[in-house]
Amino acid sequence: MSGKRRKFSADFKARVTLAAIRERETLKELSVRFEVSPIVISRWKKEFLKNASHAFGVEKPVKKEVETEKLYARIGRIKVENDFLKKSLKRTGL
Repeated sequence: MSGKRRKFSADFKARVTLAAIRERETLKELSVRFEVSPIVISRWKKEFLKNASHAFGVEKPVKKEVETEKLYARIGRIKVENDFLKKSLKRTGL
């Protein structure tokens, strides 16, 4: 063993994990095909299944805060415009 750890991309891990979930091949066959230990494949599969629910409906509070800030800014601009128009109408006597 060389002692160096290999780093795998998320895409590669996803392909291996989906192949393991399909169960068309054994872990041993998958490990030979992808040149990854069966233990690593099992770990990736377990982690994937544990976090699968995050693929659907994960809300990011940061995004919600940004949207709220944009809306408040828009409300502020509209209020300024309304006040300006009200003053303009009073000046013209309408």
